[in-house]
Amino acid sequence: MAHSNDDPSNSEKQDHTLTTDDSEYLSDNTTPRWQPSEEKKAIRKVDTTVLPLLFLGLLVFQLDRMNLASALTGGLRQDIAIDQSTVNLGNQMMFLGTVVLEIPFNLILQRLGPRKWIATQVLIFGFIATLQVLVRDRNGFLVVRSMLGLAEAGYIPGSIYTLSTWYQKRELGTRVAIFFFGMFGGNALSPILASGILHLDGAQGLTGWQWIFILEGVFTMVVGILLLLVLPGSPDEPRPLLTKGLVTFNKQDQYILQERLVQDDSEKRVGAQGMAIPWKLVRQTVLHYKRWPTLLSSFCAFSTWSPLTTYTPSIYVDLGFNRIAANALAAVGASLALVVVFCFARLSDRTNRRGYCVMLAQVCYLITLVVARQVQPSVGRWGRWGVWTAVNTFAVGYHPIHNTCESPMFSGWH
Repeated sequence: MAHSNDDPSNSEKQDHTLTTDDSEYLSDNTTPRWQPSEEKKAIRKVDTTVLPLLFLGLLVFQLDRMNLASALTGGLRQDIAIDQSTVNLGNQMMFLGTVVLEIPFNLILQRLGPRKWIATQVLIFGFIATLQVLVRDRNGFLVVRSMLGLAEAGYIPGSIYTLSTWYQKRELGTRVAIFFFGMFGGNALSPILASGILHLDGAQGLTGWQWIFILEGVFTMVVGILLLLVLPGSPDEPRPLLTKGLVTFNKQDQYILQERLVQDDSEKRVGAQGMAIPWKLVRQTVLHYKRWPTLLSSFCAFSTWSPLTTYTPSIYVDLGFNRIAANALAAVGASLALVVVFCFARLSDRTNRRGYCVMLAQVCYLITLVVARQVQPSVGRWGRWGVWTAVNTFAVGYHPIHNTCESPMFSGWH
């Protein structure tokens, strides 16, 4: 099994081809001989490097999407003379860009590997997010939101695929939930950061919303540089692109991580660039009859929650809270969502019934929406805040599980 190497000067160090000398790790042709403690140590190295780094990338990914909600409370709409329909159109164009390039970007990931592609992608969308500070009119707003969507396309499925090259199926539900904590953590962190950054309104001749785009965009680019320096690639190429990394994966670690994937799925080729994705497989996945009901239910769930990611702070301002308090209060539901997401993910890992767990999470969200619809007219300001907080709390419980059971690599819809 040959492996590519980005650094020819280290070819001797990076040659991890398994030979007959590796027979010391085997008791026979199929049974690994490593100790459980050795396996736990190898997995712990992944848990403390790959997972938190991809988590961090998703956190800044979501910050750059979500900060528009806080920028609106800082006067963005009035300063560049756009109306609510333009804001909605800008978000629709952003999501359209994500859809258009989702599959092509993941094919690029297959060719370049995560060390190069994921880090570069974070740098690019961080730069574009920073450019929002220059927006002056409707056309500029629509262009930069479209560019942001195109740049962010494929980061989430690409990262989940990267995780699948390190973990077995039964381990993925919890890990993907932790990864998605980056998204939901970004939802919680964005309004908290904004409530502080908006105090810079007028500093250096810039408005509060401009400071939000500058500071959070630059932070994203810093994270992109960090990923270039320390993100491992896959069990066959664990050394980061530019440095030795945060931890060192020795030859036995690599062997254990590779072999346990083969045991988990004998048809899976190890390595982030090890599994070819022909267009035939893409077509079969899209047309598979089991996919469409789940895609439809997720479309319905996401379409009701997505506007809240843009307008929750504005809704709280309309309820009578000032812009600082509104942004801080918007963080509560997003923070509680972390608990809900983790509970459903653990349930799916323990039962291995991912499809049923998705359905259960979506039913809970539906019940919350019905209760909110009935209760909201009869309660006061704080009661309405509580209703919206509950909706934000249960809106995304299904999301991480859905992303593991929908992939053809995971086969978890049962």
